[in-house]
Amino acid sequence: MFENYRVFETEFAGKKISFETGKMCCLSNGSVLVRYGETTVLVNVTASKKPRDGIDFLPLSVDFEEKLYSVGKIPGSFLKREGRPSDKAILSSRVVDRPLRPLFPKDMRNDVTVVMTVLSVDPDCQPEIAGMIGASFALSISDIPWNGPIAGINVGLVDGEIILTPTAEQRKVSDLNLTVAGTDKKVCMIEAGAKEVDDDTMLEAIMKGYTEVQKMVEFIKGVQAEIGKPKFTFESQEVDHDLFEAIREYAEERVMAALDTDDKNVRDRNLAPIVEDVHARFDETHPDQTAMIDECLYQLQKKIVRRWLLTEGKRVDGRGMDEIRPLAAEVGLIPRVHGSGMFTRGQTQVLTIATLGTIKESQLLDGIDGETTKRYMHQYNMPSYSVGETRPSRGPGRREIGHGALAERALEPVLPSVEEFPYSMRLVSEVLSSNGSTSQASICGSTLALMDAGVPIKAPVAGISCGLITAEDGSWKTMVDIQGLEDFFGDMDFKVGGTHKGITAIQMDLKIDGLTPEIIRDAFRKTHKARDYILDEVMLKAIPEVRPELSKYAPKMLTLKIDPDKIREVIGSGGKVIQKICAECNVKIDIEDDGHVFVSSADIDDARRAVTVIETIVNDPEIGAIYKGVVTRLMNFGAFVEIAPGKEGLVHISKLDDHRVEKVEDVVAPGDEILVMVTEIDQQGRINLSRKDALAAMAARKNQK
Repeated sequence: MFENYRVFETEFAGKKISFETGKMCCLSNGSVLVRYGETTVLVNVTASKKPRDGIDFLPLSVDFEEKLYSVGKIPGSFLKREGRPSDKAILSSRVVDRPLRPLFPKDMRNDVTVVMTVLSVDPDCQPEIAGMIGASFALSISDIPWNGPIAGINVGLVDGEIILTPTAEQRKVSDLNLTVAGTDKKVCMIEAGAKEVDDDTMLEAIMKGYTEVQKMVEFIKGVQAEIGKPKFTFESQEVDHDLFEAIREYAEERVMAALDTDDKNVRDRNLAPIVEDVHARFDETHPDQTAMIDECLYQLQKKIVRRWLLTEGKRVDGRGMDEIRPLAAEVGLIPRVHGSGMFTRGQTQVLTIATLGTIKESQLLDGIDGETTKRYMHQYNMPSYSVGETRPSRGPGRREIGHGALAERALEPVLPSVEEFPYSMRLVSEVLSSNGSTSQASICGSTLALMDAGVPIKAPVAGISCGLITAEDGSWKTMVDIQGLEDFFGDMDFKVGGTHKGITAIQMDLKIDGLTPEIIRDAFRKTHKARDYILDEVMLKAIPEVRPELSKYAPKMLTLKIDPDKIREVIGSGGKVIQKICAECNVKIDIEDDGHVFVSSADIDDARRAVTVIETIVNDPEIGAIYKGVVTRLMNFGAFVEIAPGKEGLVHISKLDDHRVEKVEDVVAPGDEILVMVTEIDQQGRINLSRKDALAAMAARKNQK
């Protein structure tokens, strides 16, 4: 029945990986079932036969579909089915999209869809890597025009040793989470989170991963030669060269003059009448080619900017190739929030707000990677006004989620542990103005906001981007701190976040087929120098060190560790004990299964009082210790006083005051709060208390002061 069914097997960094094709999804242009350990991913690629009208880009869609059955979970939603993609799924889609996209023909406008469906997950074999390799395999054997194959790999750093395809346990202790993708000749994608890894180690890890990638690429090329379909012929949307030359001759000098400014708004105003004049000149002679005229004008600007950069070392705003735009940093701009920081680089400006919360306010996750909560959250918003446009807000898209995750990854390594700082943290970066490198500005703004909020980060982090221009003869030039025009018309956006010590995050976007080790090394050198300058000359001058105290509006948090067996005593039957503590002390209490207790309140004294109560519940009272208790009931021979929920002792009538007491009710009444000292605990655990001794001890302390 399955005449075309084939299975191809190989080893990938010491692990078996197999590719099955010809049995499933026979109507796709290309399909493969990838088995990587016990991780199983089904990948399908399809393409339309005709180009989509009215667009000037390749309409490529890459989707990474997380199915919770792959890890034996039922979705937690009311509908009990998967909903919108999780942030992790979107980030996985983006990491696969980036190495695939530059290898499609630049003049193709056919819709292309890549769908990776995760069927089962082996924690030691990451499904996004299986999906990336599977996408390359499926495109290679399909009839869709594509200049692959590529492959990708995950690289870790454990105890100073570079590890290829680390296991789940190794990833937990790894100082590096690096994904590298490449063709047989060049590195074409880098994504990394790292714990201040130095440039040389990072480059070594990249190249070690790339060596393994090349082996997989050769394997896929062999399969492609054996069973690959002939690529279909598409309707080219290449620029009309005669029309381009006519427009270039007519408008090039004016376009050059219009581009030569450091102000984006001025540039747009200068270009507007030129565009209008070109259309007036060519619309009549080239009817039905309005879109082509716009494309020619775009290509003319691109040609001018690239020529300036590559042959003259000239940038549109007059900067040198390694010169950063004017910088500014401020903190404490917004009242009542827990922390705020604004970072400005040229016409790019980002305001970040920090909010501190209880551990219970951590984000809950329902995904396939085993992570259930997230204590640190970074979100990025880029409204239309930031680029001078008018359109309604529709919520975060894939780009916003990706940029937020990049800044989150850059700052995670310097955050204090939950034991050091028992808070959840939400950072929101609002892009106020955008002219390139907003994601890196959000890293800087977030560092400022965290320091302003009093979060004891281990080191400040800055972010910077490096661009690239290449020529057909293989020559190239890099430039630091690219602005929007250089991003649009250039070949690379190499984003690096890090401290003085080392790299904490990398994200590389390419428009060409890949980078050589020399280009990567040069990008590391330039970004390291630039972020040192940003930290020393701008950010640390705005706020030299972390605020010594939290904002008065931030919740005050105390933490303690109790015996897990005592948790039920703190909670009480039906939650009565913990509810009583919260109500009487005006606090919130979160208890984890391992015995960590987090107490938060607007008033630190209330939090301390609650901690004392909890310690009294879980620890046996000490003889000589003084407590503030509540009188619960009166007897002829004394008063019973609760020193903690569930712990009660007797104050004998002779111990109620420093003089003879005739009647108990002459001194105390039910509900009174009184100081008592523990004087005895008998063999049956009964507690004897003394108000008389407590008052004497407190008076003695007062006299000593």
